[in-house]
Formats: sequence, C-alpha cells, structure tokens
Amino acid sequence: MLEEIIIAGFGGQGVMSMGQLIAYAGMLEGKGVSWLPSYGPEQRGGTANCAVVVSDEPVGSPLVTRPSTAIVLNNPSFDKFEQKVRSGGLLIVNSSLVTRVSDREDIKIIEVTATDMANDLGNSRVANMILLGAFLETSKIVSSDSILESLKKVLSADKHHLLEINKQALEKGALLVGMRIS
Repeated sequence: MLEEIIIAGFGGQGVMSMGQLIAYAGMLEGKGVSWLPSYGPEQRGGTANCAVVVSDEPVGSPLVTRPSTAIVLNNPSFDKFEQKVRSGGLLIVNSSLVTRVSDREDIKIIEVTATDMANDLGNSRVANMILLGAFLETSKIVSSDSILESLKKVLSADKHHLLEINKQALEKGALLVGMRIS
C-alpha cells in the first residue's frame, strides 16, 4: 500500500495539521510516512500545501508530483492540484469554498460542504477535520483512533479542550461519506 496525498488551502485552514495528523497516525500504526510542508510567501491567509506519503514500506521520497489523493480547501488549490491527481485517484473538495467543479471521469470526486458543516457544529475551524473524516472513511489508510491519539500531539496542551469538537467533526465527515456509500 502506498498513498501519496496533497492537502492544500489557505494558511489558517488547518492544512498542515491535517498532514501532521495523517503522518503521526501512520507512525503509530507502524507505517512508513513522510510529511513535507510548503508555504506561500504569506503565512495566515496565504496559500499552503503539504505532501504526505503513507506506505507499508519505508518511504523513499517525500515529494509527491502525481498524488493518489488531493484534498483541496479553496479555489486556487483546486486549480493547481485537480489535474495532478493520478487516474483512479481521489479528489476531496471543500465545496463550501470551492466554486469550481471537476469534469474528470477517471477519478473519484467527493464534495463536502465542510465549512458549512463546521459552522453547524459551532466552530468553522474544524472544517479540516470534517474533510479528514471523509478521507479516512473512503481510504481506510489509518484509523480514526490513531488520528484522535495523534491530535493530542498536534494540538498544544492549552488546546486540548478542543479535542471533543474535533472528534465530532471527524465523525461527521466519516458519516457523510458512509451514508453516500450505502
């Protein structure tokens, strides 16, 4: 198993955290992982993406040029990465913010109104976790238990009061995809 993932959006949307969570969870499960962040010239509000590789074997390179999965949180990220997803791959789109629609028929596309759903939970900042839940339910690359354990490392101790809402967001994203599959 080899999963090469690009996660992209604006700074402040939790792009890097999503990548870290997947990498930490993969490590907890004894998998080979890499996480490679890439920032635009600005930090919060600028474009940001990260490449994550999860494999049953040691990872040879952290570079991802033709991802098996792209998770895009805004229009510039959609424009940059939608066509790079390899045939047979997966594109997960935050359709609350991405106004473009893919016409590709060679990949699986999941549109999630993640920002709207996060607002319904009372915290717009957990949109990334809703998308992550949808990705985990679809890919089964790591378990949600490993993600939740990793969340304790990614969130600083003073943010641990946010563990519960992040768990709810993860479950909401998984349930959404689970309902579509059924």
